[in-house]
Order: sequence, then structure tokens, then C-alpha cells
Amino acid sequence: MNRDKIIKELIFDEGYKTESYEDHLGFLTLGVGHLVLQSDSEFKLPIGTPVSEERIIECLNNDIDIVCNELDRNLNWWKKLDDNKQRVMVNMCFNLGYPRLSKFKKFLAAMKKNDFKTAAKEMMDSKWATQVGLRAERLKQRVLEK
Repeated sequence: MNRDKIIKELIFDEGYKTESYEDHLGFLTLGVGHLVLQSDSEFKLPIGTPVSEERIIECLNNDIDIVCNELDRNLNWWKKLDDNKQRVMVNMCFNLGYPRLSKFKKFLAAMKKNDFKTAAKEMMDSKWATQVGLRAERLKQRVLEK
């Protein structure tokens, strides 16, 4: 998978904030949608604390690694997909988390069978697609690319 492309896509889709903030659920977050954990040095710092570009990219790369490892553990076929479709899987898992992605049973079954027309239809037939709007459209187009 092209790491530079997925980084750019996630920055575009998730946003890029150079200070810590509360996400829509009230959790401390930084950079590109990185949920600040107790193990992070930023955990006890106040909202609005500046974060360096180096730290943001470090967290983003770690989060991508976590997502890829979850996909490896649970959907070992995903790495057989072409680069575009691998990035779709990472993007959706990054956004949803694996537990919620795993509920897209028809989408995942179609992806596994390389039935990308059905996969695109199934990903769009979801509450998630209405919530993320143009992001879902972009990902659908990548699924349909030959």
C-alpha cells in the first residue's frame, strides 16, 4: 500500500489540527483524528496545547499501523486487493474502527470476492455513507476503479 497516498487521503478526510482539541464525543484528540490515550505525553495537557508536525505524523503513522494490524488479524485477504482498495479499507477502518467496520458484512464479503460493484453499493447503503458524505463517494470511486 502506498503509505504517502494514504497519509494524504487521511489528512484530507480527517483534517489536520496543530493543537489538541475535543472531538465530537468530547475526547481529547490531536493532529489527524488521533485519540489521545493515557500512554500519550499529551494526555494531561489542556485542550488547545500546540502539537508539532513531527508528533502529528508520528501519531498518524502509529494509528495507520494499528489499523493495518487489525485488518491483518481479522481480514487477512485485504492485502491481496490492489493499492486503491487497500487504501479504502484502511481509510474506512481508520474512520470507523474495526468493530464498526466488521458490521459491514455484505461490503466485506463483496470485497473479499472482488465483487467491487456490489461492494460499492453496500458501502453506500449505510448510515456511515450519509454521515461522511463526499468521503464515502470518493472511497466508492476508488473501489470501482479498475
